[in-house]
Amino acid sequence: MKSLKELTPYVGDVMTYLYDGSSNERLRSCSVFAFHLFTDGPGKMEVDGLIYPIDKQTLVFLRPGQKHAFHISSDHPLSSYNIYFDLWDTTQPRSLNRSFAYAPERLHESLLSSVLPCSELDQLPSVFSLQSYPMLLDLFTTVVNTFSESRYYSNEAANSLLYAWILNWYSALHSYQLSDYRIIRLLSHLNKHPDQRGSVEAWALFCGLKRTYFHELFLRETGMTPRAYHHKLRMQRASQLLIESELSITSIAERLGYVSIHPFTRHFSAYYGTSPKRYRVKPEKHGQDFPHPLPALPDQPETQNRDGFS
Repeated sequence: MKSLKELTPYVGDVMTYLYDGSSNERLRSCSVFAFHLFTDGPGKMEVDGLIYPIDKQTLVFLRPGQKHAFHISSDHPLSSYNIYFDLWDTTQPRSLNRSFAYAPERLHESLLSSVLPCSELDQLPSVFSLQSYPMLLDLFTTVVNTFSESRYYSNEAANSLLYAWILNWYSALHSYQLSDYRIIRLLSHLNKHPDQRGSVEAWALFCGLKRTYFHELFLRETGMTPRAYHHKLRMQRASQLLIESELSITSIAERLGYVSIHPFTRHFSAYYGTSPKRYRVKPEKHGQDFPHPLPALPDQPETQNRDGFS
């Protein structure tokens, strides 16, 4: 059984296509793997006899030989970014010369891209919306543009980017999803301002909750106490500043709200197992643990309360 990290993607072709309900969009199968990212909706997609809605930023993932059809109205054509690729064969990739068969005909097995057993790959859905995943959306279009526009090593670069995209997609699908909008809003604020000091009482007020219930809800949603989560963000921000800036360790401590360098050094050393000075010299030896970005929240009128939250 293979894992996703063993993939060897090969991008054979990239194109934009306008689906307008023509006859060649009827039930068919393709010889290679394919991604179709629709830029608009509405429409419908049939995959293995199931009908899925197509909206803006809907991604369709098709396997070799998988039956599918595009149910698009001629009155409202839909544009799509299409990527045709192999996942396991870079020596004789079928995606360089893909072929189609229309039902009831079937493609001969010799024409199909290699499909190796991989349970992680099987878990990836046939239809998925990227509306809540701006990073995935941007990376997908980067794959397309790199293949289409790069003058040198376009295929090699696109292959590497597609590999990264698939791994990131799998990670996004299996990341824990928060459910309470009040905690999501607070975490979004904390992730943007890890250096801003705050109290549990202030965070509870920010969420409009009583302190005891807020503490229980935060722990249930994140698996961490509010103070532990905030401490983690401060340490991660400290590691970023040590690596990416020329600020002194004292200045970094002050930026993160410490009254002196001594408690900062003590906290950092306990978190990373080494002093800030040694971490700055060899960060890769101790590893880094940056927080996952939260989904973007809808714009809201800015208000300021007495605890400094906006």
